[in-house]
Amino acid sequence: MRGVLDRLRAFDRRRPRVWDAAVTGFWVVAAVLDYTSGGWRTTAHDDVTAPEHLVLLMSLGFSLPLLWRRTHPLAVVVLMAPISVVNVWTGAVVQASLLQLIPVFHLVLRSSLRTVGAAASLLFVVPVLSGGVRIPSGWGQEVVSYVWGLVFVVLLGIAVRTRREYTEALVERAQRLEYERDQQTKLAAAAERTRIAREMHDIIGHNLSVITGLADGGAYAARKSPERAGQALEAIGTTSRQALSELRRLLGVLRDDHPDADRTPQPTLDELTALIDRVRGAGLPVHLELHGGPTPRPLTPGRQLTVYRVVQEALTNTLKHATRPTSATVTLTYSRTHLDARITDTGTGSGGSANAGEAPAAGQGIMGMRERAALYDGHLEAGPLPAAAGWQVRLRLPLEESHA
Repeated sequence: MRGVLDRLRAFDRRRPRVWDAAVTGFWVVAAVLDYTSGGWRTTAHDDVTAPEHLVLLMSLGFSLPLLWRRTHPLAVVVLMAPISVVNVWTGAVVQASLLQLIPVFHLVLRSSLRTVGAAASLLFVVPVLSGGVRIPSGWGQEVVSYVWGLVFVVLLGIAVRTRREYTEALVERAQRLEYERDQQTKLAAAAERTRIAREMHDIIGHNLSVITGLADGGAYAARKSPERAGQALEAIGTTSRQALSELRRLLGVLRDDHPDADRTPQPTLDELTALIDRVRGAGLPVHLELHGGPTPRPLTPGRQLTVYRVVQEALTNTLKHATRPTSATVTLTYSRTHLDARITDTGTGSGGSANAGEAPAAGQGIMGMRERAALYDGHLEAGPLPAAAGWQVRLRLPLEESHA
């Protein structure tokens, strides 16, 4: 049964005019049959004064306007009102007059309660007044039956309208949740693309800078010390393989079937010494200082990656932009609530700073460092040292409470 109703609703949505014509035709045929069979006489008063052709016109007047019951229900109700007056006045009381309740039902579905009240009053007052004049006694029972029918239709319409609005609200909420889910998916994808782009910038930028420094040093050493040139070439090969390995691990997370798809390249602070050694091998003297006791508080993997990448980017910028003999110092200071990382150098780059913050590549690097710090409510500053004595990057990162 439910399947039949669903198919009828679907047909109604596709072809509403056809459905309206079919329903109207059904009631027109029923009204005409009531007239031709004389069924209307069973409800007519004994002193009925209506000629038969008027009964036929009233039957059609109550049934034909149903074609517009959904598009113009109020107009149909107003049109049927004078026909109802004639029906009661003549005493015919044709059964087709009950069809007035159909446009009332559709009026409840689509209009305000004020409009419904006005239409119901019209359908109630006019026949009652006409019946009171036409039938001095014995008309109360008819009025009560008519009022009960009208009340039932109005309540039924309110119930159907409430359920329909509730269903529409559920559908709208489901659509909104689906849209929000799609938006969250897009935001997550954009955040992941940003993360991957940031990782690739750090990996490629750092390793290429180290390789460039080693290649320049090797070219210089090749003319005076072939042995030093060979060492530079070996360092270039090692750095290149490390960069290739990191890139493979990073791109591997983009493939679901990759064995390392559930892991991302996350260097820790334990690898900071190896990073500094590679930078030293590229020709930049780097000094590492740790403060905060012999057993500093451990950081979460995400915070360790942030500190590692900030140090890596700061040293990479020094390698790329410094134009005079330079040294760098990396200082990590642990406190009870924060980790402070300070990376300074003594060089000058284009525009008077080691990092040349105005340069596009360095500008992107500094922005990436700030984004990393912001992920953990950290703060990063980058700028020249006083008296143009070099460049510094300062990172202040809150420590997460330990749950061990």
